[in-house]
Order: sequence, then C-alpha cells, then structure tokens
Amino acid sequence: MDVRRARVEDALAVAVVHVRSWQAAYRGLVPQDYLDGLDVDRRRLAWERILAATDWPRAGTLVAEIDGEVIGFANICPTRDDDTDHDVVGEVSSIYVVPERWATGAGRRLMAAAVRSLTDAGFSQATLWVLDANTRARRFYEAGTWRPDGATKQDETRGFPLNEVWYRCSLLWPRSTDPES
Repeated sequence: MDVRRARVEDALAVAVVHVRSWQAAYRGLVPQDYLDGLDVDRRRLAWERILAATDWPRAGTLVAEIDGEVIGFANICPTRDDDTDHDVVGEVSSIYVVPERWATGAGRRLMAAAVRSLTDAGFSQATLWVLDANTRARRFYEAGTWRPDGATKQDETRGFPLNEVWYRCSLLWPRSTDPES
C-alpha cells in the first residue's frame, strides 16, 4: 500500500471512498435517507474543487492506494475552530477507508501520514472531530495517541443533529498519551 498526496485526477476515486465509507460507517448513526441520497458525482465535483485548492504543506489530501486503486483518504488543514490558534493547531478534517479495507492497517497508515504531514507543516498539536456515537472510529483514534479533549458540539448543517466529540494529540516528540497535556 502506498500513501501519497492526492491530485485533482483522484477526485472521483476519493468521492467513491467518501460515499461508500459514510454509507457503511454511519448506518444507524445518520438518517438512512440521507445516506441513501449521497451522490458520487456531486461529491466528485466538490472534491475536484478541494483538490484544486490544495495548499501544501499546511493543507491537503492524502490517498492510500493498492495497485493504483484508491482505497482511502485523509484530509488535513489548519484547525477550523475559531477559538484555537491556526498557526499551532492542525486538524485531520476527515479520514475514510472503503469498508472492505477496514482493519487492514490502511487507516493507521493514512493517519500516520496525516500526522507526519501536520508535523512537517510546523503544527505542534492536532485535533479532529468524531461523532460521539461512532465507537469504531473512537476506538481507532484512542488506539493511537488521540484523546478526547472534553469539548463537544452539535453540527446541524445537514438538516439533522450530529453530536461530535473533539479529540487532540500532541505532535511534539515524545508524544504524550496523557489526555490532560
């Protein structure tokens, strides 16, 4: 498996991963009609815009591929939270792997590359938001050096509430596993 920076030409593959992973990971957590209505072509157009606007090293998308097939992606950026220092804190704004590649190490490889990219960009901390009820994702993050920060929010941008928990990790070495640091 290779992990590399995504290119605009990867937009369709990233959109497929995005839709398929949402439909599997969020079943029972998000209204089913919303999941059924996810459209790869609309996501492709959005990803074309996102990938064209990449601003390495501080923001961008990484893809994981096997034999040329994109099986996952991670997106990084300066924190999107207004009450956090954008020069110090980076964010993993999304990380997804196609369901048939879950529990194969693809997610760990993507996360390691995302954290390394944030570190290389000069951030000393990283954050991410995760659905509070997404126990699979939370176990994945907590198996690494990510810890809940204590902050929560409710996202209603899709027309229904999504309760999210904020996770944080230090990008300073050695990394602390203490959630208070």
